[in-house]
Amino acid sequence: MDKFTRLEGVAVPFLRANVDTDMIIPMTRLVGTTRAEIEAGCFELLRLRRDGTEDPDCVFNQPAFRGAPILLAGDNFGCGSSREAAVWALAGMGVKCVIAPSFGDIFFANCFQNGLLPVALPMAEIERLAEETRAAPGNARVTVDLERQVLVSPRGREIAFAIEPRRRTAMIEGLDDIGATMTMGADIAAWQARQRAERPWMLPDGAAPGQEGPS
Repeated sequence: MDKFTRLEGVAVPFLRANVDTDMIIPMTRLVGTTRAEIEAGCFELLRLRRDGTEDPDCVFNQPAFRGAPILLAGDNFGCGSSREAAVWALAGMGVKCVIAPSFGDIFFANCFQNGLLPVALPMAEIERLAEETRAAPGNARVTVDLERQVLVSPRGREIAFAIEPRRRTAMIEGLDDIGATMTMGADIAAWQARQRAERPWMLPDGAAPGQEGPS
């Protein structure tokens, strides 16, 4: 997983509430498709017309916001069914940070497993960020500093945000849950060695630490 320390870029204002994972990536994209095809389908129900051409009125298709790495969203973003592909799709569109008042619980957890930072801020603050962004479309920049846990608006306002310490460290170091577990390899090996010495009857004959249980 890529490390996330500091991000600066355009923020696309998409303040709709209750955007569910099916809107982010339709279920039809999840059957018999590759991850690249999943990534290409992000928000296609909004971005594309019935004939498959781009809708120029959709904010994601507007030149000033195309490929923006920061998404300003409404309340309850990522609600609905649990599909990690929703995070993959956003990442494929270039999004690295979503700022919303609240998130669907499973979507929120999946973000941290894929290097996409979810930041919770009050809706009034997000609307103000959107206003600053629209004032200079394509030129306004938002900075997300995870190390300092501060967001800097296009007009230079600093806004503090909170991230659970364990998740913050994992993002900065580029570790998903498996990667974080592997950093404790020495402790795990020591525990296994103690178990073998103290409870050898629990291990199959000849099993080495880490190979417990049926094959």
